[in-house]
Amino acid sequence: MQVVFASSECFPFIKTGGLGDVVYALPRSLSKAGVDVRVVLPKSSLIPEQYLEQMNLVAETVVRVGWREQYCGIFQLELDGVIYYFVDNEYYFKRNEGYYGYFDDGERFAFFSWAVAAVIEKLALEPAVIHLNDWHTAMVAPIIRHAYGWNRVMNNCKIVFTIHNLRFQGVFGESVLEDFFEFYPWDAVHAHCIWNEDANFMKAAIIYADSITTVSPNYAREIQTRAYGEGLDGILREYSGKLSGILNGIDTELYNPFKDTALVAPFNAHRVNTQKPINKVALQEQFGLPVNPDIPLIGIVSRLDHQKGFDLVGESLHGILDLGVQLVLLGTGDPHIEHVFKHYAHAHKDQVACFIGFDDMLARQIYAGSDMFLMPSRFEPCGIGQMLAMRYGSIPIVRETGGLADTVPAYNPTDESGKGFTFLLFEGYELVDAIARSTDIYYNNKVAWKKIIGRAMRDDYSWATSAKNYIELYTEK
Repeated sequence: MQVVFASSECFPFIKTGGLGDVVYALPRSLSKAGVDVRVVLPKSSLIPEQYLEQMNLVAETVVRVGWREQYCGIFQLELDGVIYYFVDNEYYFKRNEGYYGYFDDGERFAFFSWAVAAVIEKLALEPAVIHLNDWHTAMVAPIIRHAYGWNRVMNNCKIVFTIHNLRFQGVFGESVLEDFFEFYPWDAVHAHCIWNEDANFMKAAIIYADSITTVSPNYAREIQTRAYGEGLDGILREYSGKLSGILNGIDTELYNPFKDTALVAPFNAHRVNTQKPINKVALQEQFGLPVNPDIPLIGIVSRLDHQKGFDLVGESLHGILDLGVQLVLLGTGDPHIEHVFKHYAHAHKDQVACFIGFDDMLARQIYAGSDMFLMPSRFEPCGIGQMLAMRYGSIPIVRETGGLADTVPAYNPTDESGKGFTFLLFEGYELVDAIARSTDIYYNNKVAWKKIIGRAMRDDYSWATSAKNYIELYTEK
């Protein structure tokens, strides 16, 4: 079975967020499972030179974008068993002031959407599935169905569309449709691509895809509600029969506490009780906190913004620190939230330390050295931090939303089940209460705490599980 992925991002070529990680990891796992995977990406000038040098030009064609006829070079590179095709057009993708946010983003990704179909046709690919990701490739779905109906392969293939973050929908003025897309019958297609008098690329994919997925089962349910639906909840409810949630995974080879060279004392689930305290002391020393292996240490590795809920943490820090915990933070984001944490790190040197920025080695040390890991998100389509934390024996404290609710079952003192501590309402008192419950078990029931760590570390968070679920989706009738 051949599967063609289309995406605007893929690590290690171009990445601005979690989309790039998923489009790197999932195709690799599918390939290991025996799927013939191809990935189509823009040939951005922001791709590191080492990869640009490895690419070979395999074909050239012309892509029609409305009345325009645009050059389309197709470059190829193979990495880790996956074949990548890069769509070349310097007018659209030789941009050095960031990847998104240009006045002509609608046109840029209209071109890319037409180019994805052109790559499949020009290279005579035979996908059983075309897997689209977020709004940047959403318009491939109506293009395949209305402009390539004559093509036997594309006419018979299954289209899967994954919503990684519903907030970003590809909304542009209605004229974008008339300028860059020629469909017949126009009236019907036009109606499917318009929402609130604007072109909405994501809405089009929701209607035209054969299957819609999100990155966790709970997020699939949430986006059908007004609270999380970002205006498209009605459309998603209408097409709920083809909507499902499949959890993302993590790279368990890359993130392995037993082999991680970033750690002072590597460990596995059998050695966590003796080795993790060594990493904790090293982390306290590194951040200049008082060395005390008994005090609860809370780790944070995150983007600091309102979606991630760190404005709520800032407002609740007095109550959190009154619990007698230490807090170590690594992240960057909203300047106001950064300022709050820097202020507390200065005013409470014995309890708070922060590093504004990002450092992968330091992130691993926080996962390994912290006792708890905080993720109080307003909404979280999937979340990876909580899975990495559990992999390294750090117990998550999370809000019950999206993928956090799927991956972190709440600790139940009655039957001693669960892998973390949760709160439901986005309120400071709920957040503080969840932390208080975790510190109570940490101090007063060491046996239960060790069992929580054991359950968290032994669960399978690998991409192999996600790949198996996607293969089932690809092959179901």
